[in-house]
Amino acid sequence: MIIRKKIWPRTIGDLLSMIFVLVIVPLMYWFGLWIVLPALYKDDILPYTLHFVLGNFIMFNIVGNFTYTVLCDTSTKRRIVPVSTATVADGWRLCATCECLSPPRSWHCNTCDTCILKRDHHCVFTGCCVGHHNHRYFVMFLWYLFLGAAYAFSYGSFFIWTRTSFEFPMSVIKMVFPVAIFFFGFDSSIDQFYLLLYVVSAVGTLYTAVLCIYHFNLILRGVVGNESNKKDFTYDMGWKDNVREVFGERWYLAWLLPYIKSQLPHDGISWHYLCSKKD
Repeated sequence: MIIRKKIWPRTIGDLLSMIFVLVIVPLMYWFGLWIVLPALYKDDILPYTLHFVLGNFIMFNIVGNFTYTVLCDTSTKRRIVPVSTATVADGWRLCATCECLSPPRSWHCNTCDTCILKRDHHCVFTGCCVGHHNHRYFVMFLWYLFLGAAYAFSYGSFFIWTRTSFEFPMSVIKMVFPVAIFFFGFDSSIDQFYLLLYVVSAVGTLYTAVLCIYHFNLILRGVVGNESNKKDFTYDMGWKDNVREVFGERWYLAWLLPYIKSQLPHDGISWHYLCSKKD
């Protein structure tokens, strides 16, 4: 893996979004494994241990896939083809900003200020573009975020509603405006803080579920965001080959841990190979 030289977010929006992730994920980890689980399984060692191991496995994958997504250089900088010697083929474009030829499926990102190989989109939560070399890690980051949020929400439901009495309409107000209620001092109790984290887990579950459905659907159809908008399915090789293009030759193991090596079958440049193979 080639590491990006500039890994810090370049815009205020990216910076704030990344800070949010870096704060809320550890908080949810602490809430789920150090507050909720001991309260639910204080007398049952075996289920507590199993859930504790599972929770750490999810957290390990969130951190690992996030790190790889941010660090991985998926730009065309290391693969620039000089304009004077390049043979322009179908899909190649001259990028006026980078002053080089960009291969098919590559687009320039104004935020990252470079062309990205097989660019899917710019992610504000990681502060970088998702492209050919870090697509796998980004999707797995999303997947384990969803698992973690759903896990925290399901067990948080038992925890919250066994220690909090429902009083209409105040309980509804506390759930709809948990941040305002807590930080403006209307209710700064620890229970309100737990309720705040519980609501965040509920919203996070829904949000990451939608993102997972969207991005897995793109992968199965063999397209990236720009191609999906244009209804361009030129590189659709069938679901299994499409999955292999993102997760590599060992796609059946790549979802377990980000540290499992899985060689990509394509270099992210010569896409005419896939087209000829498809024909």
